[in-house]
Amino acid sequence: MCNAYEQHVRWVEYCQMMQALELEIPTQQTELDLPQADDIRINDMGPVMRAAGDMIELVQMNFSFPPSGPRGGPVFNFRSEGRDFADSKRCLIPASGFYEFTGKKYPKTKHRFSLIGAPFMAIAGLWREAQGNHPASFTMLTTSPGPDVAPYHDRQVVVLQPDNWADWLRLTKPQGELLKPTGRGLPCNCS
Repeated sequence: MCNAYEQHVRWVEYCQMMQALELEIPTQQTELDLPQADDIRINDMGPVMRAAGDMIELVQMNFSFPPSGPRGGPVFNFRSEGRDFADSKRCLIPASGFYEFTGKKYPKTKHRFSLIGAPFMAIAGLWREAQGNHPASFTMLTTSPGPDVAPYHDRQVVVLQPDNWADWLRLTKPQGELLKPTGRGLPCNCS
């Protein structure tokens, strides 16, 4: 499952997209709030977009919820089907691409997926406040795979179209309309 993604969203592209979507961003935010990274992996820090009143702010958080028990691992993907997220803290994870891996032996083949027709994508996520020694964190929501991802994995992260970003953050559309597989438009580039 997706345990790594890249974040090469340029600040100017981010601002232009937010302006086109009529989503206001805090004036004090800068390109420093959207750091570039080739690979953001489990337990790395990454930027997330979350509602802050009428604005959408960028906040650095840890990629994965802490384990729920002593034997559990970090929760970096969270199944969306059959769940209600109305009372959850929702976020968007800006990404220029995400990765799936195939093969049984190391090194596995790395497949990169990016969104056609947009300078970057946003993955539906959930976030939690800092708990004890664990910083504020986020996880990606998953669903059944769309036609572009199905040949590589039996699940995929929920990639939201830009016109649904505010709907996810504010939950102004039914969750079933938002948390679904991506149709065509996520081409794979083998790395």
